[in-house]
Amino acid sequence: MPYRDHDNPEIQRPASNTFIVSSVLAALFLNGLPWEGVWLMLRPDFVALVLLYWCMHKPLRVGIGLSWAVGILADVADASLFGQHALAYTLLAFGGVVLHRRLQMFDLRHQTIQVFGIFVLTYVVYALVHWQVNNYVMWPYFLGCLTSTLLWAPLSILFQAMRQMRADQGIVND
Repeated sequence: MPYRDHDNPEIQRPASNTFIVSSVLAALFLNGLPWEGVWLMLRPDFVALVLLYWCMHKPLRVGIGLSWAVGILADVADASLFGQHALAYTLLAFGGVVLHRRLQMFDLRHQTIQVFGIFVLTYVVYALVHWQVNNYVMWPYFLGCLTSTLLWAPLSILFQAMRQMRADQGIVND
């Protein structure tokens, strides 16, 4: 049976603010790990993954403003050009919020294809900023876009399972 968000009755259950914030903080931590060499080029943008997931599933609670603030934190943590991640995450959040109904119509395989386009736009922003500052584009950096896309399905399944587990525990505790 294909995975579809709209077939899952759990999608209507709320996600706690603690779960949302802790997942974003964990993503910031993962982005801050010391990646080197080829692994640095292959590094997925964990924050972009998590923000897109929440913008798609909870667009009224996680949106453009929070994505901008998290982007500023990512800029400070990464010691990158101030505003680079904020701009990229803002555009990513805009895509996630505007397209959230459309994205949820697809099964996970087709959703991943749609999400790839959003990640490409995010990485284009990084490339344009890098080009403006350094006068060249680091093309291998786009490999991170592919790894981010490949992690979309496992992340979605993991978050859905964690949200369902929390909901099931809430039913047991009532």
